[in-house]
Amino acid sequence: MKLIMRTDDYTIYQRRDSRYAVQGANKTPINGDEKVAILLKHELVKAPEIKQPEPEPEAAAEEAPAAEETLADDASAETETETETETETTAEAPAEDPPADDEAS
Repeated sequence: MKLIMRTDDYTIYQRRDSRYAVQGANKTPINGDEKVAILLKHELVKAPEIKQPEPEPEAAAEEAPAAEETLADDASAETETETETETETTAEAPAEDPPADDEAS
């Protein structure tokens, strides 16, 4: 490993695969958020870009439920009309006897 920087608190090395290793003053490895903070401080790595959410999908999501409600209202109105028509048809038609089963003999 190649020595990059030495301070009183830690030592930064560059490994053969171009990644960095950070060792504490007592020769123990420093990992995780602390290692990232050290490497960012010395500008050895770049901070990842934070993706900004686009407001367009939110606006489309708000419009979609409104359209569904309109469709649901239309569908319920059609169902009510069909129910009324079926009730009138049933009331006008004479009651028929159910067909007799031949198995009863």
